[in-house]
Amino acid sequence: MHAYRTHTCGALRASDAGKTVRLSGWVHAKRDHGGLLFIDLRDHYGLTQCVFAAGSPAFAAADAVRPESVITVTGDVVLRESSTINPKLPTGEIEVRAAELVVQSAAEVLPMQVAGDEKFPEDIRLRYRFIDLRRDKIHRNMVLRAQVIASIRRRMIEAGFMEYQTPILTASSPEGARDFLVPARMHPGKFYALPQAPQQFKQLLMVAGFDRYFQIAPCFRDEASRADRSPGEFYQLDFEMSYVTQEDVFATIEPVIAGVFEEFAEGRAVTPAPFPRIPYDTAMLQFGSDKPDLRNPLRISDVTEPFAGSGFGLFARIAASGGVVRAIPAPGAASQPRSFFDKLNDWAKAEGAGGLGYIIYEAEGPKGPIARNLEADRAEAIRTACGLAPGDAVFFVAGKRDEAAKFAGAVRTRLGDELALSEKNAFRFCWITDFPMYELNEETHQIDFSHNPFSMPQGGLEALNGQDPLTIKAFQYDIVCNGIELSSGAIRNHRPDIMLRAFEIAGYKAEEVEARFGGMLNAFRYGAPPHGGSAPGIDRMVMLLAEEPNIREVILFPLNQQGEDLLMGAPAEVPPARLKELSIKLDLPPKLRGKE
Repeated sequence: MHAYRTHTCGALRASDAGKTVRLSGWVHAKRDHGGLLFIDLRDHYGLTQCVFAAGSPAFAAADAVRPESVITVTGDVVLRESSTINPKLPTGEIEVRAAELVVQSAAEVLPMQVAGDEKFPEDIRLRYRFIDLRRDKIHRNMVLRAQVIASIRRRMIEAGFMEYQTPILTASSPEGARDFLVPARMHPGKFYALPQAPQQFKQLLMVAGFDRYFQIAPCFRDEASRADRSPGEFYQLDFEMSYVTQEDVFATIEPVIAGVFEEFAEGRAVTPAPFPRIPYDTAMLQFGSDKPDLRNPLRISDVTEPFAGSGFGLFARIAASGGVVRAIPAPGAASQPRSFFDKLNDWAKAEGAGGLGYIIYEAEGPKGPIARNLEADRAEAIRTACGLAPGDAVFFVAGKRDEAAKFAGAVRTRLGDELALSEKNAFRFCWITDFPMYELNEETHQIDFSHNPFSMPQGGLEALNGQDPLTIKAFQYDIVCNGIELSSGAIRNHRPDIMLRAFEIAGYKAEEVEARFGGMLNAFRYGAPPHGGSAPGIDRMVMLLAEEPNIREVILFPLNQQGEDLLMGAPAEVPPARLKELSIKLDLPPKLRGKE
């Protein structure tokens, strides 16, 4: 018999009754029933109940062992009595009548319990992450993550992609976030950077003729934590394709993403391919966000015109000064009590808005403070524009275009929640397309890149030379699921002349572009195919599938919100001798100099 196990703790079934087996695992839970002691033995694969009879050689050892100790149990498989069968366990029809117990590793008193659903502070969970990872829910999350990555890899290979590994030590990236820098010992005063993304390398692979590349790529960004972003590092499905249009990229990756979500949906609905395509301007108008949650059926309308020159002076003045008025419908809200509207008004004020005006449409006509000061034909025009029926209400947001769009999006989300309108148990995908190439910097009043400077402008060089830059769209796109951006992507700008002109409009001289991005520009001068791609975030995909609100719940060893690894003690000070070897002298802020 094997020294540690003949079966895993999830393997035994009724058909194994009568066998002598050996199991190893952690003591998940103990129950003393007088003359019998029960231990639930757990390993990666499942849980098996082991029974120790009073007076048996193993009873004393079982009685003394602490939870989470690692033990080996040898005994016979017996069928449980019908009244004690546990239908929630795959092994619930049997138990092991223990004859021998060996303690492989005794556990000390635990800082946190593994069994049960008790919540523990995050600092405890991260400091003892190896124990936290034994807990059922988070253990399942990590298994799900591994399965998702395996599914992605298989689907990408089946789609004709090949996996290549790009460098981890590289030069500073143009991605926009802060780099993590690594001192180069053999080149004093110089630094490598950890890649924010393999962006330039994957484009160089297209120039090198590899046609279809992918990688489960680690990326590193020195940026703050938030619920859907892990500080420090993250993983993405990085891919790039040659000789493709934007639609080719969509048609190729949609079956991969939809297929993965369908595989792990467990009955939840998934948007079938092709996913909806929503232009950026439409998204900002109808959803107030470039990351719309399509589970929410509400759509925002522009009602600036009905209020322009109207009797409702506040909105009329906003329209006259170049602002906008947005309307967010509230189906069936006419039946809500006055407190419903007051609560939303108070919420709007707490969010920094002046309030939240509304009109209620009843069978006999429009009601409410705004309706009393608005001409009947204008109120009817609003009702028609929003597709409202008797019994519905509509809320209004007014102000500068961008500010109004953002807050209208927040109102849409709030109403969807308050009225329980959003679809449950569904993954709703869309593409956001036609992002603006440029935007006006309100502080400098100069033209800046709106997003990715390496996207191909729609219309190419002709558009750059002949159009108002603020009207130029880019072949740039985001894939969004349930209001979470999974990735940005683009058809790349593969021509040096177009790239230099695009940067010139944003205020960059040719020599500056050559200095910063000369490697890629030079490669493009030797024959570069049209190419494009994207990089959906692995962590965010798993977070959605696991229905976790925080991305740290799907990462094995995450940093905390301050970017610290409490388990391994990183970041840590470095001995002076090591700093000297690296030709580094610290210049700490005054409040930290005493710790140097």
